[in-house]
Amino acid sequence: MKVLKFGGTSVANAQNIKLVLDIVANKAKEDKIIVVVSALSKITDTLHLAAAKAAANDENFKEIIAEIEKIHLDTLKQLIPVSEQSSLLSHIKRIINHLETLLDGCFLLGELSARTLDTILSFGELLSSYVIAEALKQNLKNSSYKDSRELIKTNNNFGKANVNFDITNLLITDFFNANENQVVVMPGFISSSTDGISTTLGRGGSDYTAAIVAAALNATDLEIWTDVNGMFTANPKIVKQAQPIATISYQEAMELSHFGAKVLYPPTIQPVLQKNIPIHIKNTFDPEVEGTFISNNPLTSTNPVKGISHIENITLITLEGPGMIGVSGSSKRLFEVLSHVHINVIFITQASSEHSICIGILNEDAEQAEIAINKAFEVEIAQNKVDPCIVEKNLCIIALVGEKMKNHQGLSGKMFSTLGKNNVNIRAIAQGASERNISVVINERDVKKALNTLHERFFEDNTKQLNLFVMGVGNVGEIFISQIAQQKKFLKENLKINLRVIAVSNSRKMHFDEDGIELKKWKEALDENGETANQDLFVSKVKELNLRNSIFVDITANEGVSRLYERFLKESVGVVTCNKIACASEYNNYIHLKNLSRQYNAPFLYETNVGAGLPIIDTVKNLIASGDKVHKIQAVLSGSLNFIFNNFDDKNSFHDVVKEAGVQGFTEPDPTIDLSGIDVARKILILIRESGYKMDIEEIANEAFMPAACLQTNSNEAFFASLIEHAAHFDGLYQKAISKESRLKYVAQFENGKASVGLQFIPKEHPFYNLEGKDNIVLFYTDRYVDQPLLIKGAGAGAAVTASGIFADVIRIGNV
Repeated sequence: MKVLKFGGTSVANAQNIKLVLDIVANKAKEDKIIVVVSALSKITDTLHLAAAKAAANDENFKEIIAEIEKIHLDTLKQLIPVSEQSSLLSHIKRIINHLETLLDGCFLLGELSARTLDTILSFGELLSSYVIAEALKQNLKNSSYKDSRELIKTNNNFGKANVNFDITNLLITDFFNANENQVVVMPGFISSSTDGISTTLGRGGSDYTAAIVAAALNATDLEIWTDVNGMFTANPKIVKQAQPIATISYQEAMELSHFGAKVLYPPTIQPVLQKNIPIHIKNTFDPEVEGTFISNNPLTSTNPVKGISHIENITLITLEGPGMIGVSGSSKRLFEVLSHVHINVIFITQASSEHSICIGILNEDAEQAEIAINKAFEVEIAQNKVDPCIVEKNLCIIALVGEKMKNHQGLSGKMFSTLGKNNVNIRAIAQGASERNISVVINERDVKKALNTLHERFFEDNTKQLNLFVMGVGNVGEIFISQIAQQKKFLKENLKINLRVIAVSNSRKMHFDEDGIELKKWKEALDENGETANQDLFVSKVKELNLRNSIFVDITANEGVSRLYERFLKESVGVVTCNKIACASEYNNYIHLKNLSRQYNAPFLYETNVGAGLPIIDTVKNLIASGDKVHKIQAVLSGSLNFIFNNFDDKNSFHDVVKEAGVQGFTEPDPTIDLSGIDVARKILILIRESGYKMDIEEIANEAFMPAACLQTNSNEAFFASLIEHAAHFDGLYQKAISKESRLKYVAQFENGKASVGLQFIPKEHPFYNLEGKDNIVLFYTDRYVDQPLLIKGAGAGAAVTASGIFADVIRIGNV
């Protein structure tokens, strides 16, 4: 004999019920079948709403009842031939009339007792089981219906009654021993007290009904049919990468269901565990899928963690004080108080000093618990031996579950470090003596991030998802996104990095997509779906999404954007930037950002601040970290200026070469930033700071080569006009270089605590003389590189190399 239970979504409508009937008919060919059914989807909630409205003297409850009646009549009409509908429809109407009478009583009295509510809620299963039983008889004549209230007997603890197994088991065995039908349909969830009053087994209790019947009859299998492919490694609605669990032990399933795995009602396991009856969780809508098999002997797995589950709407209550240390009975008193007011304790942890006890309960019980606890300890509170209990609401419990966890070291460390890296604060920790469960309490707002981060760590072959928020999608930004699109598959397969672009923004519009923007259509998404760009709103949305491994990518040269870094770092959002303004700002701000990066475990990478894609900053960091000391730096750090002076000659005017540099993307949108020397000054300043020296930009001597009138223009048009006007000045510089058999190079240098930037005449024997195109070159003289400096040379400007440098920083974060 097999027991099959079908949940609310499985019997939500006539179409779904037909699938159920097919499954039952196929199973009945081989075994006798008991079918336990839930109410039609959402009907129990609707009944609860109707009862609440009636008790509140709200006549709208009648509209709700009319809707419930219509749903069941329509369902029956679609399942039963017209010729046989009349008496069945009348029976449903009689049931609805009885329900309406009860609700009328609630309306007149203006109250709703737990006893009455149980009776009202029972109508959902009574209606669904009647409709399904009658539909089944159309094709399977050897089937019948049995009211569960006649078989399952309980006490009068309305809302979640306790089963009297001695009476119940006897009634079930007697009935089924005498029953000859191949299939019997029963309503789940409902029962009755020993004196015949309707009771319920708790929300989700239809699973429990099926388990009680299966255990009483020593069934060969208990099958729980639902709308998913079994138990998952995490909630698939929150963790899209969650995987079905093929086999699992009773104990593991019990832990996961207790901690929120809604596919199975927690008490279900106990009756069948004692009889060693396996549970099979199957998908009504995909019956060929294997599902999850729960037994005493699940198949062994290399992964000690079987699943990650969670319970939302948790309140932590802490009782503490010096009067609890060494005093026996404090814990007993606390739990007795909660027991007397029927509050279930979900989570417990106690300090080893006995100074405090911390418990987790549902938010809805918090107020009652606080009052009861403070009342019970009022004498100690008055004597300052115990503090009034501390109440913290809107929390969540995350549980890591696995039978084999006790045999593996370091799991808790991995769990805590994984959460810590994503700024998920742990409020409390508990681990059972069986070591098959590690539970932590966190803020409810961090649930999605925590579940996804942990699932990634323990189930996804260490694949790391990086969520990028890109501000600045001009020339460099566009190439950066195209590079991601090109390499996305390679990164996932070879480096186990899953890159997603969640937001893009330019100066006019911004667009967010929590599921990741389709990279080939990001321009259309920004143009068609983008909202008005707003930096404060951008930061707020990143914070609100609260995604794991979030990275803000700044591909602008905007000072206002650079001021956002502090806000991102404080939210543990990494920052990758080619914008030099922040790292070249006041020294204290530079240090502050680096300190925030360490404090909040948020990467702050800016390799492209100097040398575009060249590994200059990283090299300096490694030199300093290894104990070397930089004494002198000489560098050509502006690819744009190098391009300009390499191409400026007696055939190409200074004006034309600067124009061409802008067209090729070598200069900033405002070319005066490059030509004034401020850009180079910022770069050498960053290298000086990374070398361990304290300096601000005002301390760098800037030997301008541009006429003041050129730099004081207020538009690009005026600036380029001024270059023509002062052409003789630039031609003079070129002729002077020719006369000295030198080349013009814009050089930055640092030595003996002093720094300068300016145009120099470089002789033939100097390493900078043959620097071509847009290349950069840096010479580091250190304790280890004395006679021959450490030389780094390569392309130092251009959209493609800058984008690749930004990309490299992002990948560096993914490899941490």
